[in-house]
Amino acid sequence: MTLITPELLTRFDVPGPRYTSYPTADRFVDAFTTADYVQALVQRRESLAVRAKPLSLYVHIPFCESLCYYCACNKIITKHPERATAYLDYLAREVALHVQHLGSGQPVSQLHLGGGTPTYLKDSELVALMAMLKRHFHIVPGGEYSIEVDPRTVDAQRLRLLAELGFNRLSFGVQDFDADVQAAVHRIQPAEQVFNLVEEARRIGFDSVNVDLIYGLPKQTPASFERTLAQINDLRPDRIALYAYAHLPARFKPQRRIHAADLPLPGDKVRMLAMSLSALQDAGYVYVGMDHFALPDDALAVAKRQGRLHRNFQGYSTQPDCDLIALGVSAIGRVGSTYSQNAKTLSEYCDAIDQGQLPVVRGLALSRDDLIRRAVIMALMCQGQLQYESINLAWLIDFKSYFKAELAHLQDLQTQGLVELSNTGIAVTPMGWFFVRGVAMSFDRYVQADANRTRFSKII
Repeated sequence: MTLITPELLTRFDVPGPRYTSYPTADRFVDAFTTADYVQALVQRRESLAVRAKPLSLYVHIPFCESLCYYCACNKIITKHPERATAYLDYLAREVALHVQHLGSGQPVSQLHLGGGTPTYLKDSELVALMAMLKRHFHIVPGGEYSIEVDPRTVDAQRLRLLAELGFNRLSFGVQDFDADVQAAVHRIQPAEQVFNLVEEARRIGFDSVNVDLIYGLPKQTPASFERTLAQINDLRPDRIALYAYAHLPARFKPQRRIHAADLPLPGDKVRMLAMSLSALQDAGYVYVGMDHFALPDDALAVAKRQGRLHRNFQGYSTQPDCDLIALGVSAIGRVGSTYSQNAKTLSEYCDAIDQGQLPVVRGLALSRDDLIRRAVIMALMCQGQLQYESINLAWLIDFKSYFKAELAHLQDLQTQGLVELSNTGIAVTPMGWFFVRGVAMSFDRYVQADANRTRFSKII
C-alpha cells in the first residue's frame, strides 16, 4: 500500500470502461433486433451442452419513492404503487415470451434484483414475482440470489420475508453516513437504521451482506469520509462496493440538482480513495478487484484466492461464466456470443410486449476479434494474469503477433510496476491490481481508437 501514492492515483484518474462486458454497452447498435435475440435463445435451446449449463437472471425494478441526486440508474420516481403492480404483469409476460424460445425449467444458479429500488415492491408483489420466476425456471440449490435494498424501505419483518423467498445475499445502499452529505444528495438514512438492519440480517442468516459506498459526493471531505469509513469498520459488512461518483449532469438529469461548487476538489477525491484503500485493508478486507472488497471468509474473497472470479453485468461474481437473461425495462443480457438491451422507457417496453414481442431494442453480435479480446480482458480483470498459450490454443492465433501493439503499450505499465511481462504471459502485479481497468484498456480496440472517453466514469 505504501507504493500506491496520490501521484499514481492521479495519473490513472482518467475515464475508462468498467468491463462488465466487452465490448461495452456503448457499442451496442440498433441494427441488432428482437429477431437476432430470438435466434440466440433458440440456439441455446437446441444445444444440449449449453442448455444444461445454469442461467443467470437479472430483473430490473425501476421504481423509487424519492430521487437520489447522484443516481445514474434507469429509474421511475413515483408515489403510485399501482404502477409497480402493472409492471409485474408485463414482467410475467416477458418471461413467458422467453420460455417460448428457451423452453421451461431452465436451471438458474444466479439471480439479482436491481433497480431502481426492488424493495419498492410490496410484500405480496415480491412473493408473486418470485413465485412466477420459480414456475418458469428451476432455481438450483447453492446458487447466489441477491437483491438491492434501500434501508429506508425495509424492516426486520421484510428481511425475514426476503430470506423465506430464497434470497441469500443483500446489498444495502449506504453511500455515506454523514448527515450533510446525505442532505446534499437527497437521501437521508440514519446510521443507526443501517446498523440495526445489518444486525438483523446476520441474525436471520444471510450468506453475505454488501454495503455500497460512494466517494466524491457533494459536501464530502477527507475528514468526513474518514468518519464514515470508521463506522463501516464497526458495521463490518461481508462485502463493500466502493464507487467513485461520476458527475455527468449533461447525461443524467438528476445530477443537475447537485451544485458543482459542493463537489470535493480532485485532490481531495484522490485522498479519499487512497484513505479508503488503506483503511479497508487495515481493517482486514481483501481487495477483490476494482471497487470490491470482502472479508477473507466471504465467498467472493475465496473465489479470488482460488482463481474462480467471474465478471458479468452485475460486477464480480462467484458463479461460473454463463448466459444472462435480462428482464425488465433497460435490462442488459448476454446469450451466446450476443449482448442485448431492452427498451429504456416504460412505454416502449410495454408496447413491445403488448405486440407479443420481446422488448429488445439494441445489442451486438460479437465478432471473432471481440470474442478474443473479451477472453483476454476478462482473464486480466478476474484472474489478474493470462498465459499466451491458452489464448493461442483456444483461438488459433499467435498472441504476440496478434497483440503486438498492445504488448508494446504494456511496456510502459511494466515500467510503472503495474504488470510483469514474460515470454509466456502477462501478470498484473499486486499494485497493478488496483489499476486493472487501465491494464484491460490496453486490449480494448474501441477505446484505443476513440479519443472521446468522457462517457465513462474514472477508472479509479
